[in-house]
Amino acid sequence: MAKSAAKKTSLRKKVQPRPALQIDREIWPLERDVLFRPDRSKYVRKLIHAKGCVFCAANKVEPRLETLCVHKTKHAMIVVNKYPYNSGHLLVLPRRHCGEVLGLNADEYQDVQNTILVALRAVTDVYEPAGFNMGLNQGRVAGAGIPEHLHYHLIPRWSGDVNFFPLIAETKVVIESAEDSYRRLKEYFQSL
Repeated sequence: MAKSAAKKTSLRKKVQPRPALQIDREIWPLERDVLFRPDRSKYVRKLIHAKGCVFCAANKVEPRLETLCVHKTKHAMIVVNKYPYNSGHLLVLPRRHCGEVLGLNADEYQDVQNTILVALRAVTDVYEPAGFNMGLNQGRVAGAGIPEHLHYHLIPRWSGDVNFFPLIAETKVVIESAEDSYRRLKEYFQSL
């Protein structure tokens, strides 16, 4: 009887319960961690339709948390990205509603370019990144989320961080909310 009990115990150890859902490892070789952000899905799927331009709305008032605008110059402003790729992700844009670089006059263009330098200095001083991704998507076909109003992206990068496109990376976690980034950067700009 002892042999029979030992045999049953041995069989039980070999049989592993099957998970309810098995993914074919030949088709899906990489397991991916998922950070669910249902609030972002409406934005990505273009289900949120703002009344008017969010950047123009931010331009009408003094810089404050509700607009994520941290700094303004005569022709440009700096806004914390509401859906950042990394902590400290900023947008630099003209104050005037304009969707094309060639639509800016010389003073506006120069002020936007100078403001990019100010924003780079701010993020460098506050976050100490090892590098930056910087760019402008002009037009919807080029990937602009708000094509009617130009905005340059300044994305701080650190050695070892994942690619800033969360669709490519296995998991993207931004360790700081847009509100926290705003507070850190606002303090910097108030000291200018």
